[in-house]
Amino acid sequence: MSRELKDILYEQVARVGKALSSPKRLEILELLAQGEKTVEVLANEAAIDIKLASAHLRVLKESRIVEVRRDGRFMAYRLAGEDVAGLWANLHAVATEHLVELQIALARILSGPERLTEETRISLLDKARQGDVVVLDVRPETEYQTGHLPHARSIPISELKRRLAELPKDKEIVAYCRGPFCLMSNEAVALLKKRGFKARKIGDGVAEWAAAGLPIENEA
Repeated sequence: MSRELKDILYEQVARVGKALSSPKRLEILELLAQGEKTVEVLANEAAIDIKLASAHLRVLKESRIVEVRRDGRFMAYRLAGEDVAGLWANLHAVATEHLVELQIALARILSGPERLTEETRISLLDKARQGDVVVLDVRPETEYQTGHLPHARSIPISELKRRLAELPKDKEIVAYCRGPFCLMSNEAVALLKKRGFKARKIGDGVAEWAAAGLPIENEA
């Protein structure tokens, strides 16, 4: 293999690395791992203006890890494949394992989200299947419908306060949202504990669950 050809190979792989070099683009990937979204929704969720969101999406699209389709007057964006969601899950897992600064930052999020292993994921799945715990998805309903952890119950964080009566107080509630960096489940756990529920947060979202090779359910 010639040096020139080898350089081309690494250069093409580096296109993906360059696309992932922006914190906001990583956040957009996390959001798209929850399902297809318009640029307006992405801009709002990532707390940036539409022009900047469009610029970030253009970079991701040029690297072929994000796709777009026209939906009437809107442009809807989605990940190019499940492997892209897995890439994001593996990337933040490696960063969490090796970056002390990230570990310290995560520890500030409600003493840090629980990091699941293969064994604890299977255990949680078994407990949820048997009804011994309530797995609570606090993301928006549309994201839940696109894909959620098996046996999970959907109560968006915006509705949780008025729907507390739907949850049992004699069982542990395990809340999750978009992954370890998501704060919606923090808010949910704080509210639940204040109201007398036994609750905890896990770091897994659908991307992390799928990257571990476990099933994802949807409402299709």
